[in-house]
Amino acid sequence: MQESQERADYTLIARKPSFGLPTGCPICLPVYIHLKFASFPFHLNFNNTFPDSDQIPYIESGTYVAFNDENGGLIERLREDGIVDLDAAFCSLPEWISMKAMVSTWLAEAVMYELWVGSDGTSARAIYYSDLPWLIGKALFMKQVYVVKQRFGITKENAERKEAEIYKRAKIAYGALSTTLGDQTFLFERPSSLDAYLLGHMLFTLQALPESSVLRLALSEHGNLIRYAEKLKSEYLEGGSSSSVPQFHSEASSTSTRRPSNSSSKTKKQPKREKTEEEKTFRRRAKYFLVTQLVAVLVFLSVMGGYDFSEVEVDDDEGFSYD
Repeated sequence: MQESQERADYTLIARKPSFGLPTGCPICLPVYIHLKFASFPFHLNFNNTFPDSDQIPYIESGTYVAFNDENGGLIERLREDGIVDLDAAFCSLPEWISMKAMVSTWLAEAVMYELWVGSDGTSARAIYYSDLPWLIGKALFMKQVYVVKQRFGITKENAERKEAEIYKRAKIAYGALSTTLGDQTFLFERPSSLDAYLLGHMLFTLQALPESSVLRLALSEHGNLIRYAEKLKSEYLEGGSSSSVPQFHSEASSTSTRRPSNSSSKTKKQPKREKTEEEKTFRRRAKYFLVTQLVAVLVFLSVMGGYDFSEVEVDDDEGFSYD
């Protein structure tokens, strides 16, 4: 399968660009960077149909589709399938494993907390809900705030303690990563998925989170991490690009209509192929997305009648603030 796919056209489907980043999604950005580190040629398209889908980002080529909710994430799936593997020399090193665990848990959780609970929600709405009708976007945002609080076990009584724990772990992670990095270009000799996850996290934190962000301020205390992010961003994200001009997908399916890419390479017409059962399923989902979201919101609001929504205050101008 590897040989037949090496010459195929790959398309990374991510959430739309925001905050000066190729994709504003904190989950999609590391995948994009990982492919850039590997000098892997790909097209970049966007999908705004399923704002709460765990399958985005995903990558497709012909009949091959790999989703982010499979086998530990999209980067791991690409490694297992022999398509892109930057970790072969590092995945058995205890220090590399522990560093990657810190980035993918402590730092990822800190970003999640700031997006949904520790800020006014402006960044989250810009990434996930700006293309939805206002009422649906606001209701889904409130629903996600509740989901995140449930995930972290946050209540009125322990909110301050939970917040302190989340930021404490993030600061410990920044300190350990800063010490490991020193004045090197990469954390371990050459780029790996660890660098992709860290760089994605740092660029998102520095550009998507507000200036008052506790996480952003904590990161800014480590000058070598900031220089690391600026240098790699300049070299891999702002330099020559191996990905084509991005297009927007209207469905979360590899059967989405593709517009010709405005890349320097010749445009190829892909032969029409028979849809798989999985692709047909996603097409049916797309047709009923808005209806199901409306039903989900109504059900959520009805069953949560006993939930204390005093923790979420709705301002007159769409803003949310949190106790």
